[in-house]
Amino acid sequence: MTREHHVVHITPALFGEAGVFGGAERYTFELARHMALVCPTTLVCFGDTPRELTTIEGLRVKVLGPSWKVRGQPFNRIHPGLARAVVGADIVHCHQPHTLAAELSALMARVTRKKVFATDLGGGGWGFSGYMRTDRWFDGHLHISAYSQRIAGHAGVRGSEVIYGGVDAEFFSPDNVTPKEPLVVFVGRLLPHKGIDRLISALPEDLELEVIGHSYDDRYQASLHHLADGKRVAFRHNCTDLEIVEAYRRAMCVVLPSVYRDMYGNETAVPELLGQTLLEGMACGAPAVCTDVASLPEIVDNGVTGFIVPSQDGAALGERLGFLRDNPTVSNRMGQEGRRRILEKFSWPHVVEQCLAAYRK
Repeated sequence: MTREHHVVHITPALFGEAGVFGGAERYTFELARHMALVCPTTLVCFGDTPRELTTIEGLRVKVLGPSWKVRGQPFNRIHPGLARAVVGADIVHCHQPHTLAAELSALMARVTRKKVFATDLGGGGWGFSGYMRTDRWFDGHLHISAYSQRIAGHAGVRGSEVIYGGVDAEFFSPDNVTPKEPLVVFVGRLLPHKGIDRLISALPEDLELEVIGHSYDDRYQASLHHLADGKRVAFRHNCTDLEIVEAYRRAMCVVLPSVYRDMYGNETAVPELLGQTLLEGMACGAPAVCTDVASLPEIVDNGVTGFIVPSQDGAALGERLGFLRDNPTVSNRMGQEGRRRILEKFSWPHVVEQCLAAYRK
C-alpha cells in the first residue's frame, strides 16, 4: 500500500442524524477524518436521505439513502450504492463486521481482489454470521483493545492487530486557565451496565457529580434520580462537545464505573470494548477512575494516570474519590501523566499509522 491508495471505511450506522451519533459512529468518523490527512479516504454510511460532504481534512463522506433497514434494524442498513463504493476502493475497512453491509462488502471486496479489514465496535444485526463463521472473509481484524481481540478469539491469529482508539488531542486538551473543582464527571449513555448507580451511591458528600449523556432506559433513569435525592448530582442530557470538554477541564476526575452485573441482576457479557470517555477526560488532564471490567484496565495505568477499582466494591470507589479530593498535588500529577499517555498511545495519528501498517501487511 502507498499513500495514494484509496481507503473506503464502511459503517452500517446512520451518520449525523439526531440522537444516533454515539461512540461507534464517532470512532469511525474520527479515524477516517485523520486518515484523510495522509491518503485518499472515503467514509460510506447510511441514512434516510442521500448526501455527500467533504471535511476540511479532505475526507469524503457519502451517505447512502434512502437505505433499507435489514429486518427493521435501524443500525443494520443496506443500499445498492454500496457496490460502487467497494469497486472504487483499494482498501475496504468495515466497521461493525457482524452486519449485512459489512459482510456483503467483504464478499464484494474478495471477488474484486481488494484488501478488506474489519473493526468491531460493538453491536451488530442480522447477517450471514448468524449461520456461519465469517471471520475469514476479511484479510485482517483490527481491534480497538486487547480485550476485544481476546473475546473474538483472534489473539495470536494471523492478520489480527490491536490498533486501539484515539482522541483529537487538540480539541480535547487541558486549559490552565480553568480552575479544578470538587467535581466528578461521568460521560456516556445512561444504561444500567454503565454502573452510574454505584457511582452515585459511592459519591462522598462534599463532592459534586455531573452525569452527562442521553437516557435510554426510563426505569434506570428513575432509579438514578431516586439515588441522587439529597446529593449534589446534576443530570445533563444535551451537551455539545465543547460543553463536555469544559466539564472535563473543570473535573477533579472522570469516572467510568461499568459492571458485568447491573443493579437489576442482568448480565452484560461485553460492557466496554474501549472506554472512549476515559480517553477524552485524560486528554483534558483529568485523572481517570474505572472498574476492573473488560477493556478499561488497558486504558488506566493504576496509581499513575488514575485508579482501577473492583466493579462491585462501592467503598473502594468512594475511597479513591476521597483520595483525589484530599491530595490535589497527586491528582494534578495523575492528570499530567494521563495527558502524556494519550499523546504517546491514544492519538488518532498513532491509530492511523497502526491501520496503515496493517493494510501494508
